[in-house]
Amino acid sequence: MQIRDHLRTTVRIAARLQEVNARQLIFELSMLRRESGASEISIFGRNSQILATSSDHPAGSLPTSLRDEVVLQIRQNRPFVSLDPQDTGGFVIRTAVPFTHANSRDFFGVIQALFRVPDRMGAMADSVDSSYNDYQKALYLRDPLKQNFTLTLTVVLLLSLLASIYGAFVLARRLVKPIQDLVAGTQAVAKGDFDTQLPKPSRDEIGFLISSFNDMTQRLSAARREASLSQTLVEAERANLAVILDRLSTGVIALESDLRIRNANEASGAILNVDLENRIGEFLPDVARGQPLLEQFVDVAQVHLNAGKTEWREQIVLRGELGRRVLTCACTTLPGDEDHAAGYVVVFDDITALLQAQRDAAWGEVARRLAHEIKNPLTPIQLSAERMRRKYLQTLPKEDAEVLDRATHTIVQQVEAMKEMVNAFSDYARAPDIDLSHFSIDKLVHEVVELYRAQESNIEIVLNTDSDLPNIDADDVRIRQILHNLLRNAIEALEHSSNGRIDLGVSAAEVRGIDVVEIVIADNGPGFESDSISQIFDPYVTTKPKGTGLGLAIVKKLVEEHAGTISARNGENGGAVINIKARSQMISKLPGRAEKRRERA
Repeated sequence: MQIRDHLRTTVRIAARLQEVNARQLIFELSMLRRESGASEISIFGRNSQILATSSDHPAGSLPTSLRDEVVLQIRQNRPFVSLDPQDTGGFVIRTAVPFTHANSRDFFGVIQALFRVPDRMGAMADSVDSSYNDYQKALYLRDPLKQNFTLTLTVVLLLSLLASIYGAFVLARRLVKPIQDLVAGTQAVAKGDFDTQLPKPSRDEIGFLISSFNDMTQRLSAARREASLSQTLVEAERANLAVILDRLSTGVIALESDLRIRNANEASGAILNVDLENRIGEFLPDVARGQPLLEQFVDVAQVHLNAGKTEWREQIVLRGELGRRVLTCACTTLPGDEDHAAGYVVVFDDITALLQAQRDAAWGEVARRLAHEIKNPLTPIQLSAERMRRKYLQTLPKEDAEVLDRATHTIVQQVEAMKEMVNAFSDYARAPDIDLSHFSIDKLVHEVVELYRAQESNIEIVLNTDSDLPNIDADDVRIRQILHNLLRNAIEALEHSSNGRIDLGVSAAEVRGIDVVEIVIADNGPGFESDSISQIFDPYVTTKPKGTGLGLAIVKKLVEEHAGTISARNGENGGAVINIKARSQMISKLPGRAEKRRERA
């Protein structure tokens, strides 16, 4: 009620001040304040600038400023009234109305008036305001409180439910724990853990079952240890067998039933000139394509296997670019195992060198006996022919003397030829008496070549030697004999050639980590016959009409005495090629050589 009265009073004050002169405005404002009972009246202009004020406060105090809500409401041309608390206690009624001067109808400012509320009514208003605030707070908090109470009850209910469920689980776990342990133990055994042992529960059916389970795992663990030990022994035996196979000079090939390679040792590849160790799992006939030795080997094996013979033994001859190879071959059934089905194992050995050694020994014995039997009567025959020539050549008539001369000359010539043959027999039959010395192979080769260059003017002899050729330990006489035989053979092969050429090369090389001296003699003659190239080092094998067939046989024997190897082939552009490899520093260490040298000393 008082708020409305004070608002109307403020409106009347604004109406009375419209006609007041600006100079009298402050005096009129003070009078109206006292009449209305207001504690403060202020006039504000634009931007809340104080134009005039009247207050019952002591001089020097500033008037109450306009608040933003007052300005906002006055700008909407609406009067403002509110009940505001004071800092010192009590309440005041704040009223504000727009103010315009009579001389200007435009908006001029705002009149704000403050009226004190009596203490009794202030206390009542304070009580009402406090009650209202409490009510608003309770009204505001009603929904959150309901939600909090609902959430609290829900949480309590859930906790109770969870506690009940947890209790049920705990009880159920205690009941089914032995079965769970048994399930876990069974899974562990299924994964291979045979050392699993379960704790024994009470003496009931489950306890009996767990005891049986523990007994079973103990037996399984013992069985696995035995199996592991057996497997270790088998693997060790396999490793030993693999080492033995790798070190064997005999070739071994294990095949599946469809002729796929299951295993092969190093010797098999060396004999057949194919790397079979890296072709495991491949089809053997496919591997053999383009490999002459292996193709012939597979053909022989397939003939027997196609005929149903899984157990067979045979000596086979393989022909390749470097001559023939003689193999003793045996095949048997290979039992299957858990990893492989039944198959075949083929064992073979290269006996070419053995047969050659047997032939050399036999020919040596024949040559020794022939030389012994033939050499004895040759000298008497030659002496008798020469004696007849000297005694009767001058006494016989001319025609008879000519016949005697031709006959005795033929006898002496043929006896000399037979002596040369007997000497060749002797050289081949007896083991050479090697006299080792340390000499320059480069110097010796140059001496031999210069000798033949002076004799054979129509044949070009080209010598190629390394600049760093080492000195070697060998018999220089025998090495010279080897070079003479080889050069003589090459010259005889070029006898009817107009542009004959001999290339002699001497170089240092390394074979499997061993230092060797390599000698290569090549000519551009007719070369070797393809059918006899593998037998040219055999005694009495020759393609020359006047040859004895012992030259290359003697060379081969001398090379072998010097711990070397010799091979022959036809050149790519024709002609014959002889290749010799001999150790440069190991010959003096051969067994028996040092003893012979000491004996000669």
